[in-house]
Amino acid sequence: MTAPLIEVRDVHQVFATGGVLSRRREHAVNGVSFTLAADVPEIFTIIGESGSGKTTIARMILGSEVPTRGEILVAGRDVTHRRSRAERLAFMARVQPIFQNPFEAFNPLKRVDRYLEITARRFLRARTRAEIERPVEEALVNVGLSLQEVRRRYPHELSGGQLQRTAIARALICQPSVIVADEPVSMVDASLRMSIVNLFKRLRGELGVSIIYITHDLATAYYISDRLIVMQKGHVVEAGPARPILDAPMHPYSQLLKRSVLSIDDVGSGQIRAADRAAADAIIGQGALQAAADGRLVRMA
Repeated sequence: MTAPLIEVRDVHQVFATGGVLSRRREHAVNGVSFTLAADVPEIFTIIGESGSGKTTIARMILGSEVPTRGEILVAGRDVTHRRSRAERLAFMARVQPIFQNPFEAFNPLKRVDRYLEITARRFLRARTRAEIERPVEEALVNVGLSLQEVRRRYPHELSGGQLQRTAIARALICQPSVIVADEPVSMVDASLRMSIVNLFKRLRGELGVSIIYITHDLATAYYISDRLIVMQKGHVVEAGPARPILDAPMHPYSQLLKRSVLSIDDVGSGQIRAADRAAADAIIGQGALQAAADGRLVRMA
């Protein structure tokens, strides 16, 4: 029997906060479990407002944080304690990240094409110019760009959408099994969000790449997700097929998210405020696709 692609088993993350006399433990993630199958690529979404624990889960999967308790397995192997360089490279070749702000993913003093070349050298052991440029060009074409467009250009010379697609291309060079995309469209103009969202769907359908999509945009989650979990204060409060959950959520928190839109007064605060249910249903229900295309996205953080 084939081992699951990703298996998160009862994962906890506890942070110590406060001073010496006021130290307390904050449970950022509390007993989260889910599995991604190896033989069926899918877009698995983790959704919730700021502070729900969704980004902490991403960081644990990517290895930048070690769970306080629980296991994370990739292809049946526990990856929470990778020690050797070979183990780290093997993991990175299989699991690649896409971050929220593409301008923070690239050194502003380093040409973008150099990042792509180094990735080909490191993971594909490419040595000659032809061996390097072939997979780089293929990855860029898969995201709607070309090597000619990015050659010898610095990050500030590309638009946010171009740079985010370049970041996705960089992840594709090593032919990963799964991409962990943490808020990948929140820093992109509304007019470009759907192009990146559709790109993720194509990567799943044509290249067989599974995507862990972390977001607070219910409209894009409705549009692209196969399955999802809804998180509140470190707990999974609802899980299952995406559209049935977003059409008719059962948990009170999920219901609140559905009927909530961000007030202008709350921008940047990470708080949600109840709004008109009919307006929210129009965005999340049958009108989700058009709402996302127009940039009218339900936002919770």
